Amino acid sequence: MLRLTVFLLALSSAFAQAQAQKKPITLEALSQAGGRGGRGMGAGMPAAWTPDGKLALLRENRRLAFYDPATKTNRELLSTEGIESAAVSAPREDGPVDWTNRRARAGGPQFSDSGKELLYPSGGDIFLIHVDTGKWDQLTKTPAPELDPKLSPDGRMVAFRRGWDLYTVDAASGKETRLTQNGTETLRNGAPDWVYPEELELGTGFWWSPDSKSIAYLQFDTNREPVFPHADVLRVRALYEPERYPQAGENNPDVRLGVLAATGGPTKWLDLGDTRDSYLVGRAGWMPDSRSVYIVRLNRVQNRLDVISMNVESGEQAALVRESDPYWINLSGDVQFLKDGKRFLWTSERDGFRHIYLYTNDGKTVRQLTRGAWEVTAISAVDEAGGRVFYMSSEPTHLERHLYSIRLDGSDKRRLTKEAGTHSISISPTGAYYFDTYSSLQSPSRTVLHAGDGAELGVFREADRTQMEQYEILPTEIVFDAPADVQLYARLIKPTGFQPGKKYPVVMNVYGGPGVGLPIHNSWAGVNMDQVYAQHGYVVWESENRGGQGRGHAFETPIYHQMGVQELADQVAGVKYLISLGFVDPERIGIHGWSYGGFMTANALLNAPDVFRCGISGAPVTSWMNYDTIYTERYMGLPKDNRDAYEKTALPPKAANLKGRLMLVHNIEDDNVLFQNSLQLTSALQQAGKIFDYMLYPQKSHGVTGPASRQMNAAMLEFFDRWLKP
Repeated sequence: MLRLTVFLLALSSAFAQAQAQKKPITLEALSQAGGRGGRGMGAGMPAAWTPDGKLALLRENRRLAFYDPATKTNRELLSTEGIESAAVSAPREDGPVDWTNRRARAGGPQFSDSGKELLYPSGGDIFLIHVDTGKWDQLTKTPAPELDPKLSPDGRMVAFRRGWDLYTVDAASGKETRLTQNGTETLRNGAPDWVYPEELELGTGFWWSPDSKSIAYLQFDTNREPVFPHADVLRVRALYEPERYPQAGENNPDVRLGVLAATGGPTKWLDLGDTRDSYLVGRAGWMPDSRSVYIVRLNRVQNRLDVISMNVESGEQAALVRESDPYWINLSGDVQFLKDGKRFLWTSERDGFRHIYLYTNDGKTVRQLTRGAWEVTAISAVDEAGGRVFYMSSEPTHLERHLYSIRLDGSDKRRLTKEAGTHSISISPTGAYYFDTYSSLQSPSRTVLHAGDGAELGVFREADRTQMEQYEILPTEIVFDAPADVQLYARLIKPTGFQPGKKYPVVMNVYGGPGVGLPIHNSWAGVNMDQVYAQHGYVVWESENRGGQGRGHAFETPIYHQMGVQELADQVAGVKYLISLGFVDPERIGIHGWSYGGFMTANALLNAPDVFRCGISGAPVTSWMNYDTIYTERYMGLPKDNRDAYEKTALPPKAANLKGRLMLVHNIEDDNVLFQNSLQLTSALQQAGKIFDYMLYPQKSHGVTGPASRQMNAAMLEFFDRWLKP
């Protein structure tokens, strides 16, 4: 026993010495290490799979290659240098920004159904690569970018958008056909407005029919959407940069669904109902027979959903799926038709948790394939020959993600990923092979090749442990944070040189909003700003609250029609639990967050002023009247029906409650959370005689990037040091 004790003491001493030799994580180290480090799929992961699922296309360092999982070998397809040189660079324009949403699709590599042709966009032009020879044809050569290109299933044509109109080009002859003629900035053919991609993740607006003869497209008329008057004020003369942005209760775009021949001709318009005030079009596409299209339609406040098929010729409609909810419906994924042309898969939260359902194409027969108090987060692939569905799930714990498979009759469920942690999968269309990239709190991302039955075939990319070897990365603990009526989880990093019995200040991170997964994960974070705070002597804390996605619909709905109330109560309970651990100074609690987290930070300082000493509110919503229609109305209802809730959750009227120190941070041309939010709170704080800090940035986005982000990190650290250090 004495020998074991001596050995453990020696091992502990050796570990402490090894840690002491590592570099502390400073702001400079954060910049050099590239921020988060160790997360994500990484370079070299498949850009696409061949339709037969036998080869993965890799794109790295101007090189396209096929990776054969069966032999674990690479075969070069071509160098992309010739393609990149042939592309015509668009002239740089010095006009107003176009405010294209970050979730709008620009297009990527795509195989034809035969796998013999590969669509490859580059530099705004479109190229078609012949897989057998590696030779390529340039299909467009214009200074105007061709956007969101899609190869027809038979590989003979490409559809794309140029400006606000749709075109096709014949792959063999190069003949180009303009399909629509009336596109303008406010009449967008095949291209969504700003709010649809942001809040419904509808990133494209046109689709090929399975027989390659027709195109269905959505036309977005934004003319009646209100305009927000952004301006670029860095110039000698300010430049007006208006954005179409509908705020809660205002007009959504008018959306129409049309069908036309791929070779040109008139558009056949189908009746969607009133999309400005009554309905939203969440998804659209073709039925397998190429004679009908489908739409996923929600009512405006999103508590009713219908999947409807529409015959293109007759306009006749049939209901495939109908759902309702007393609160709201989370739209996730799309209709996924099986190749037998008779059935489709759909995910739904109708039993309280998101699960997979199998329908016949007439909507009359349905079978629930998965069930339980856990979430299906995505359908990954379908092996129809083997009768199996592959899907991602949080079944073991909502802190992790794992790959499972199940038979189409709901039997023989199998967990395929074994290692604890968070898994990200790139799987072949047939499910024959998959790359599994996974990490945990203790280990960076590692990528392993597997067969579809889960058997490990080999390591594709080992974990990069450079950061672990160079820097003192302090351990992250996941702890239970337990208000009286629900168990919540939290993430804790103790400061460097932690001493039991000493009282430490806290830097607390918060997001807290709905529609986003919960923040606590068993995954690698690497060198990041939390580590910088911990190296500066702070306890770092982040806790769940009700309202976030990942633990079932009932966990989300307490925020209904009162955003910020339950979330703040749970966060305050988390702080009290942290204080109860005995090593935190309750008088030195700081909080920060961005977007909804910015709202939560200001909300905390104004509605729980005795709990928090200071906070940094980044890009905050300060009144839900200021935020966009689709997101806000889902949770808060329409302003005309729920005016009191909008007024009670607004923050400017609470400005006089501020006791601690607040820093506001915002981009003046934020396209998502409009700058008016911060300005309205600014005015209210000034009128209340409150002193606060400000950090304003001129970038035209929701986040701060580049050198300015390094300056922002330094300003945040200085702020907390100023108000939380003795």
